[in-house]
Amino acid sequence: MVDLEAAIGFVVAHGDAVERARLSWLRNGTVVPAELLETAEVGQSSDGGWPATWGGEVASIDATCFRLAELDDLGALGRPAARRALDWLASRQQADGGWEEDASLADSAPEWARPGDPEAGFLASANAGFWLTVAGLDARASGPLDHRVGGAYAGVVQAAAHSLAARLNPDGSWPSFLATGWLSAAVLHRQEMFQESARIQVVLADRMPKMSPGNVAWLAATLRRAASTRRTGSWCGRSAG
Repeated sequence: MVDLEAAIGFVVAHGDAVERARLSWLRNGTVVPAELLETAEVGQSSDGGWPATWGGEVASIDATCFRLAELDDLGALGRPAARRALDWLASRQQADGGWEEDASLADSAPEWARPGDPEAGFLASANAGFWLTVAGLDARASGPLDHRVGGAYAGVVQAAAHSLAARLNPDGSWPSFLATGWLSAAVLHRQEMFQESARIQVVLADRMPKMSPGNVAWLAATLRRAASTRRTGSWCGRSAG
């Protein structure tokens, strides 16, 4: 059993100002001061992406998705910085509907973000597709709005979903990192590709008892954000048993 009060106390005692603001927003919806939002956006490249700590000045898909997750926890996906980041992600989509890190990052990237590696490319595609899916409606990025699933990025997300589905194994498993599964399931669910999403969720349900608490939390938050929560609730009960 996770000690929620202890976790909250740890963030309050040891987190920086942005981390404490994220906690307050998630717990109580406390409005985050503008100066803290600006702090969270520091380092954004002129093209809209954020570089990774391991990547020098080259914008990274992995790092940009991480920063979007932080901004989401601050209630800030409607800010210009988030809109620029989403536009940058959309512009980086490849012809097959997927994503891959810049080739110049090959020598410095960790295994989960290494350009040219199919497993890393699958994770990058699921991650980018997820944020364009759930943030598109929030961000209202520049350009003609499309109110289908995916908001301003409906065509981009639709192509991403088909790319993800094409990489799945017949049993719903995926040749990539664990998080690729729940990110892909969320994208496919929002695109109403329910059979493909359900196959992934069955595999995740089997793996859940062996997941770390952090991964369980990430999985639950991802599916909840994509409005796919019914199965997640039953997993949590199953895992606790």
